[in-house]
Amino acid sequence: MFAKLRSVRTLLATIGLVLSCVIGALVPTTSASAQVPYLQLNATEPKYAAIVIDANSGEVLYDRRADSPRYPASVTKVMTLYLTFEALSEGRMKATDRVVITPRAAAQAPTKLGLPAGDSISVDEAIRAMAVKSANDVAVAMAEKLAGSEARFAALMTLRGQELGMRNTRFVNASGLPDSRQISTARDLAILSRATMRDFPQYYSYFAMKSFSFRGNTIRGHNRLLDSMNGFDGLKTGYTNASGYNLAGSAVRDGRRLIAVVLGGSSTAWRDNNMEDLLLTGFEVLKRRAHGDRTTIAANLYENEPNGPIMRPSTEQGDGEQSGLKIVLTDSPRAKPVKVSPTLKAAKTATKPVKKPKGEWAVQVGAFKSKGLANKQLTLVRGRYAKFVADAEGAVEGVSGGAFRAQFQGLTAEAARSACKAITAKRQPCMVLSPG
Repeated sequence: MFAKLRSVRTLLATIGLVLSCVIGALVPTTSASAQVPYLQLNATEPKYAAIVIDANSGEVLYDRRADSPRYPASVTKVMTLYLTFEALSEGRMKATDRVVITPRAAAQAPTKLGLPAGDSISVDEAIRAMAVKSANDVAVAMAEKLAGSEARFAALMTLRGQELGMRNTRFVNASGLPDSRQISTARDLAILSRATMRDFPQYYSYFAMKSFSFRGNTIRGHNRLLDSMNGFDGLKTGYTNASGYNLAGSAVRDGRRLIAVVLGGSSTAWRDNNMEDLLLTGFEVLKRRAHGDRTTIAANLYENEPNGPIMRPSTEQGDGEQSGLKIVLTDSPRAKPVKVSPTLKAAKTATKPVKKPKGEWAVQVGAFKSKGLANKQLTLVRGRYAKFVADAEGAVEGVSGGAFRAQFQGLTAEAARSACKAITAKRQPCMVLSPG
């Protein structure tokens, strides 16, 4: 699909490694898991950022805060793997070579393989561990093997990123563990994703692995879309408390490949739903363009953006999937509804009484660019989940920016949570709204 990028890689790698030794000497070598205060990004700006590009042409089909600085978390490992693939393709390393787990690598925070210092694995196993398990200990061990130290490797990562066009990215570790100095953007991570599949197509299949066997155990990955979305084949998930839930993804439909990056999701389910929506809408736009329809992803995608903190059961830094996440919104109280629409049928039958609300909680099932689309969503959700929203009032609320939120109001806390759980299980967007 891509024309192979021809450049003097060996020379660039040599020059880059020399420069990284100089730059790396200036980078602190403390553990990436140390408690480093995060860069204070604009508190009023949501964490969410996204972009969709045509993998073949590089055309940007959609972007939202695509150039705003964000924490990449374990999507960082795509660059670590890029440099690993580069070393393999140039013959500087073989898939059967051994990667030694140093004491520093073994001390990394989860997620990791958890191997003791002095143990070793093959390069092939190391790639699988990074791509599937998102193993932080293995990422550090690989960095030390390729550059002598993680600091030097991180400097080389940044240099290679600059060469690829990642103008707003700085790497200081190989894993993506918390460090306020390590920042990137949705656009830069899309550039990296495209470069990886363009430059090393022979290794891209690693990103499509759902699991791998290691010393008698089956180690499963975190990327659930590999199971649930047809044509989806990579690349990398990421999570830290500061970044939110990230995903660099790609899919193929009808011979066309799209790349999307979602940063700052409020949960794995929300992130995955948003990624799927972006890609499916992108493919539909490409199809309609082929028939002469001048349209865009933004014109066809309703935006249901997370705007509240995440409540989660642990403080582990890594890619570990978390269950039972609750989205707690902290924005201003809900505005007066623009229109109340129980159902299309009830709207036509004015004499039919509307059940009174039994609580002050609500669930939001989408945000749309028109009231008509929002009302259609209410009708759709009520038809499919009548058991959970039968006693709720359907409402469409206008908000700043011209969006319209589709909500079911008047629920008890228990009813709202049960409804949202059922709706989310069917891959429909849903958020629980507490009394405001």
